[in-house]
Amino acid sequence: MNAKRVAILWLGLAVGSGLSLVRAAEWKPKSGPLTTRWAKDVHPERVHPEYPRPQLVRKDWLNLNGLWQLGFGKEGEAPPVGGKALDEQILVPFPVESALSGVMKHADRLWYRRTFEVPKAWNGQRVLLHFGAVDWEATVWVNGKELGTHRGGYDPFDLDVTDALKPGGDQELIVRVFDPTDQGTQPRGKQVLNPDGIYYTPTTGIWQTVWLEPVSPTRIKALRIVPDVDGGKARVTVEGAGDDAGLTAEVVALDGETTVASARGSVGQPIELPIAQAKLWSPESPFLYDLRVDLKREGQVIDSATSYFGMRKVALGPDEKGVTRLLVNGKFVFQVGPLDQGFWPDGLYTAPTDEALRYDIEITKKLGYNTTRKHVKVEPDRWYYWCDRLGLLVWQDMPSGDKSIAPGKPDLVRTPESAKQYEVELRAMIDSFANHPSIIMWVVFNEGWGQFETARMTALTKSLDPSRLANGASGWNDHPGVGDLHDIHVYPGPAAPPTEPKRAAVLGEFGGLGLGVDGHTWTEKTWGYRGAASKDDLTRKYERLLQRSWNLQESAGLSAAIYTQITDVETEANGLLTYDREVIKVDVARVAAVNNGTFTTVLEEREVVPTSRETPQEWSYTFEAPAADWFQPGFDASGWKVGPGGFGTKGTPRAVVRTNWSSADIWIRREFDLPATDIASLVLVVHHDEDLEVYLNGVLAAKAGGYGTEYEEMPISEAARATLRPGKKNVLAVHCHQTGGGQYIDVGVGEFKSRPR
Repeated sequence: MNAKRVAILWLGLAVGSGLSLVRAAEWKPKSGPLTTRWAKDVHPERVHPEYPRPQLVRKDWLNLNGLWQLGFGKEGEAPPVGGKALDEQILVPFPVESALSGVMKHADRLWYRRTFEVPKAWNGQRVLLHFGAVDWEATVWVNGKELGTHRGGYDPFDLDVTDALKPGGDQELIVRVFDPTDQGTQPRGKQVLNPDGIYYTPTTGIWQTVWLEPVSPTRIKALRIVPDVDGGKARVTVEGAGDDAGLTAEVVALDGETTVASARGSVGQPIELPIAQAKLWSPESPFLYDLRVDLKREGQVIDSATSYFGMRKVALGPDEKGVTRLLVNGKFVFQVGPLDQGFWPDGLYTAPTDEALRYDIEITKKLGYNTTRKHVKVEPDRWYYWCDRLGLLVWQDMPSGDKSIAPGKPDLVRTPESAKQYEVELRAMIDSFANHPSIIMWVVFNEGWGQFETARMTALTKSLDPSRLANGASGWNDHPGVGDLHDIHVYPGPAAPPTEPKRAAVLGEFGGLGLGVDGHTWTEKTWGYRGAASKDDLTRKYERLLQRSWNLQESAGLSAAIYTQITDVETEANGLLTYDREVIKVDVARVAAVNNGTFTTVLEEREVVPTSRETPQEWSYTFEAPAADWFQPGFDASGWKVGPGGFGTKGTPRAVVRTNWSSADIWIRREFDLPATDIASLVLVVHHDEDLEVYLNGVLAAKAGGYGTEYEEMPISEAARATLRPGKKNVLAVHCHQTGGGQYIDVGVGEFKSRPR
């Protein structure tokens, strides 16, 4: 479509919406806590103008994004048909809670209204009304006629509006929305009515492009493209709508202008398209073939569309050492990527522009990642398009819903209605996005969130798409032998699950290093799983985590590591970028080097004063508050009890409990001989739950609040480091305070040195 045609369509939209051009010119977004640089490019007359369905493209379409009327509804209300104006206006496709919607309010029931005109050139064709996504339930009327209801907040749907259209003039479109957010059991991801911590502001209503399309009564309804690298072909299934008598489908693969292969066959049946010496799609070389599809009857073209596909294979297989690995095109590549929540400060679920969507993929690649995990959210088609074009492997989560189960607990028992809706939306996600070569894995459940019938749901996922990997449970509640991966979460980590013959070992979440940047935060108070003091400190700590991850790749068979996370989100400051994408909080070159394995030194670590992680170490301990000098070297602790570390309660994540401690406080001491070593390379090795004070030879060495779920290093203060005496007796004294939940304390001293890689 040429630029003049686009301009004409957008002018028609502004006039036909029932909102004057003056009001459109005066429209402004609300002032939110934070804004991206792309917000300035958002205008009512041109908002997400790109063709929204890049894998099934037709030349004619009409974008209905822009200003719509908006009303806040009540249960049981009749639709405001017949030209009844609504009180407010909203910029579609931004959710009503977002600043870019121009509303920035929440309601669980909404009415949308606008008018449109059907181009005269479309006469004689069927007209389809498409919604990219509406969260969560949408009922649609055109000219007072109810056309249908769709339930599902993440998948595209369409309705044939032809029979409801008037012969000419304005056509009235009404959409009713209901979204219970976390008051319902439907898939919703991280949306909650009261955002806090790792849960965020909800998205209600239309949040992706709305558009019209003229089609033939007999037409191409959908494509399913499955690459077969081993067989040197692609299987293309053309699904039709309308009268299929005498229909054939013809498919042509192209490399630029050159025809690579062509084939024809029956509608609804796989057509094998031979691709000799195929150019394979990979993150390093994301080559895509163009695809032309014609629907024919008696030699006459009834419908045509274009698409694209990538030739790539995803599988499990052994490496040269026999370790089960994730293979892409038959080769093991250590998959390193960020957790990507897909939130925007000004648009929430909806990126301000297509350029903003693309930027997130570009910066992920620039930081040296070859993978990303799209976390409990499904994106618009164009996000996956950019992953396809730019070359980024995608782990795609199914959005979570319903209740959660704690680590180690049995699967949730959902109501039949809840279970059915989850399955409906899981199927819709796979059906809607399975053609994207970038997607290599479906993640069925995350961390026990709504986790039910894990084995059955994972088997269902695999049956729906056997060409990809199925991750039954990322973190917390693994079901042995279920799915293609054993996926653990450890903060800060890293760590690796045991290797298995039929499943790959992956680290689905770790890291979470927090650094707030003044002027670029959603709230004044932010948090991270672990803190960092500066850009250099964050970069250094990140390098250490990733070097250890690469070490686990070599020593423990780890196949992938997903770092939390690519951007800050609301109160979370765990991102490598600020929430507004304005500040990259790390040194890009250093992070890219360690992410892609091109770093030149390897961090080696050993415990010079052992923890009780592997072998119990004897400590003196007390649960009663001791004298004020309890941490001094000369203190007499002969009245304290003696027992092996670690100390805590069973069930505390990744804790090795050998002595029970269940009171609010514990004080522990031990003497140790420090071997000859480089004092400057020493750090504390600590697993604490919760608040911690560590003293070396009577001097405060470290202090930390909160808790950890793994042994991690902690810097020693320079004053305490100066007291260390190699070859002589030293004293380690620790106080740990507990406020609730699990509890644990164990401390040692480690040495970290780099060697050439």
